[in-house]
Amino acid sequence: MRLTRPEIAGWYGVASSSHWLASATAMRLLERGGNAFDAAVAAGFVLQVATPHLNGPAGDLALLCHEAASGDTQALCGQGPTPAAATIERFRALGLDLIPGTGLLPAVVPGAYDAWLALLAEKGTVTLREVLEPAIGYALRGVPVDERLHATLQASAGMFARHWPDSQAVFLPGGAVPAVGGLLANPVLAGTWGRLLEQAEAAGGDRLRQIEAARAAWSDGFVAEAIDRFCGRTVAMDVSGAAHGALLTGDDLAGWRAVFEAPVTQAYGVHVVAKCGPWTQGPALLQALDLLPPDEMAALDPLGGAFVHRVAEALKLALADRELYADPAQVEVPLGRLLSRDYAAARRAAIGESADNRWRPGDLAGVAWRADYAAACARKREDGLLGAYGGGEPTVQDLGRLTSVVGDTCHLDVVDAAGNMVSATPSGGWLQSSPAIPELGFPLGTRAQVMWLDPEAPGALAPGRRPRSTLTPTLVLDGEGAGYLACGTPGGDQQEQWQAAFLIRHLVHGMGLQEAIEAPAFHSEHAPNSFYPRHASPGRLVVEGRFAPAVQDELRARGHDLVVGDDWSEGRLTAAARDASGLLRAGANPRGGLGYAVGR
Repeated sequence: MRLTRPEIAGWYGVASSSHWLASATAMRLLERGGNAFDAAVAAGFVLQVATPHLNGPAGDLALLCHEAASGDTQALCGQGPTPAAATIERFRALGLDLIPGTGLLPAVVPGAYDAWLALLAEKGTVTLREVLEPAIGYALRGVPVDERLHATLQASAGMFARHWPDSQAVFLPGGAVPAVGGLLANPVLAGTWGRLLEQAEAAGGDRLRQIEAARAAWSDGFVAEAIDRFCGRTVAMDVSGAAHGALLTGDDLAGWRAVFEAPVTQAYGVHVVAKCGPWTQGPALLQALDLLPPDEMAALDPLGGAFVHRVAEALKLALADRELYADPAQVEVPLGRLLSRDYAAARRAAIGESADNRWRPGDLAGVAWRADYAAACARKREDGLLGAYGGGEPTVQDLGRLTSVVGDTCHLDVVDAAGNMVSATPSGGWLQSSPAIPELGFPLGTRAQVMWLDPEAPGALAPGRRPRSTLTPTLVLDGEGAGYLACGTPGGDQQEQWQAAFLIRHLVHGMGLQEAIEAPAFHSEHAPNSFYPRHASPGRLVVEGRFAPAVQDELRARGHDLVVGDDWSEGRLTAAARDASGLLRAGANPRGGLGYAVGR
């Protein structure tokens, strides 16, 4: 297969992300003597400026990191919990049976900012100023507007003018949509970061004391106060068709801190795959890989129909069990059973030569709740005016053109010369999902929409509970426990699906990073979507048009409801790796033209 771009190789450091500005920023920190953790933090803040339609300061972050010196691999939870006032009864009193995907009602405690600073404090080496300066510079001077950002702003313009004037002031300066290739600045956000930095440095010259002061200024200082004022006085139209206020208050933010946790791990051949816990969809990848043993997958053509069928069927089973995932601090999630050998053997035996398009969660003792699959199949995305408010994911509809601008997320991977690794997926706080806070220059997140208004559901809404996030970075360790690979992708419910095919093609079939990223991709839409309105499409399998016609015919013959997309329409993967010799490699997705890997 001829590649669209080279696989990067070097000895000093590599970075790959879903936007070239973030990749370049990460490499800048590495060149200046920072480690992979410093570089990831600086890149993460730049992503908030370069792609405000894909993530923001008040969004969420799921992150995995590996420290070469200690050999420790950890997860970092930047998923904030629901407000104290977020009860099922409160939503039912509003006449709602689903949590809206946009507006103020689904806002949770912002998690991304504190998580980035926790990483900097615990594992970084540079100052807060060094990681914030690039992002502040871009916010002041502007970032180039790419086609997708332009399309998102164009589609959102009517919505902003009708109902969210504060967003219009922040993201449509002068009321006009910036042209493709033009610049979009956010001086209000630059001012917020500048004020945080000023308060941090007023705490003295100690690096850690400065970082803690900046965290406190967010959770207990002027940022929390501005969020509290905004939420207390604002009502906003959302996708339900009504205007609602926020449940989030400054008290919900008070003292909140992101936490490091042990990852969930599972062997795959000679490697060990690490994922964040069941507050994300991460364990679903481990479940799927359990159904796709390396010796069996090695016998299949990685671009063939049998390969696509087998991976898709495994993911349908794994994602059916995903509905049991929830905040493990409040809900008992049966991960031990879900990741056990006997359970995997039973589920693997349920995969046949033809597609099984029934809803098939596993039979687990003591687990009675099941998602209402028939209801999910009956739900449809809103059209017309409400479609302009997105469907939960960062997707908006341009009413003038009657087209949808499909949203996404961000991802970044960094590996330094010492072998430190970061795989991070920031998202939420999208400019089109919630009205901007005029004092701060960014909107709140909407992650509570993934929770159910059914008290029996493991993922039920409850005060102080982390929503089950779709954000799901990946780290792969070698047989000696050393970091080998950091990878991930934007893509909502497609994230684990694209990663599963990538990992098997790379780890089992020996494809290079760039080759495995560029290989024709696919995803199933069989499981209920994690985002409002939580719809499902039984048996639907979406493949890129680059799959051979014979492969497409085979998949139809096997019983898949096949949808053939554009040739380069699936996947947003990035990856960075380090082999036993210390050679570093990186690859990035060419789809969309913004993702780049850099290194030397």
